[in-house]
Amino acid sequence: MVDLSVNLSGLELDNPIIPASGTFGYGREFAEFFDIGILGSFSFKGTTANARFGNPTPRIAETPSGMLNAVGLQNPGVDEVIKTELPNIKKIFGKPVIANVGGFSVEEYVTCCEKLDKCDNVGIIEVNISCPNVHNGGMSFGTTTEGAAAVTKAVKAVTKKPVYMKLSPNVTDITEIAKACEAEGADGISLINTLLGMRIDLKKRAPIIKNVTGGLSGPAIFPVALQMVYRVYKAVSIPLIGMGGVSTAEDVIEMMMAGATAVQVGAANLKNPLASKEIIDNLPEVCEKLNIQSLKDIIGGAH
Repeated sequence: MVDLSVNLSGLELDNPIIPASGTFGYGREFAEFFDIGILGSFSFKGTTANARFGNPTPRIAETPSGMLNAVGLQNPGVDEVIKTELPNIKKIFGKPVIANVGGFSVEEYVTCCEKLDKCDNVGIIEVNISCPNVHNGGMSFGTTTEGAAAVTKAVKAVTKKPVYMKLSPNVTDITEIAKACEAEGADGISLINTLLGMRIDLKKRAPIIKNVTGGLSGPAIFPVALQMVYRVYKAVSIPLIGMGGVSTAEDVIEMMMAGATAVQVGAANLKNPLASKEIIDNLPEVCEKLNIQSLKDIIGGAH
């Protein structure tokens, strides 16, 4: 019997599979397809201080081996999430969830994290620092060590729950950003967020996405994500959640061998609502073929 369990900053997960924020909503739609209680956890939709409609449409575009999105953090705002969504999650998912937080200022991150820290079914707070910093000309917090450190320090001051900083790959050296987060007390790192990309409508001679650029996700980015997880694992001593193009049980094993303790599944859920379930179902067989008795034993095993 293969042991699929992992420990993420004190959170015991039955398996390392976590649907990624923005690809699983609040779980309701997927609960109609399968028992989501089989998941290790899930990261719910990115939450901001106030309700957001998001970017204008069209905000999705297909690519040969993935997709582009510029949804723009559409969500009902942190107070509504706490009042309505988290109680609804409790009805369909009996385990702690991961609260993904977005913000356009340090103060907004602090507000959201402080409120979500008090919610009993939130196990980990995942802080997305790929949001544009409105006080710094729109540059993302996660593109500089100073920006990443400032958000980490501020949210750690108001939270008791483990804080995982979600990093952007659109930087010169992601290991320096990770080390800056660790130095300010981050409990873990989530990586990677989407890569910047675009598509052009040949007939209209204009970008397909109204926002011009969007975040590229799907199988195309898996090798990029894998090497970044591998490098960050060597650079820091805190646990990692790996993500980026994961779509099979074999991808999960690769991510864990590169250094991830848990693995998020993103765009695959949008293509196939049963993707996360199928990965969990296939993991034991893949482990047996590779003579893996416990997934804990392979974390960082490729180093």
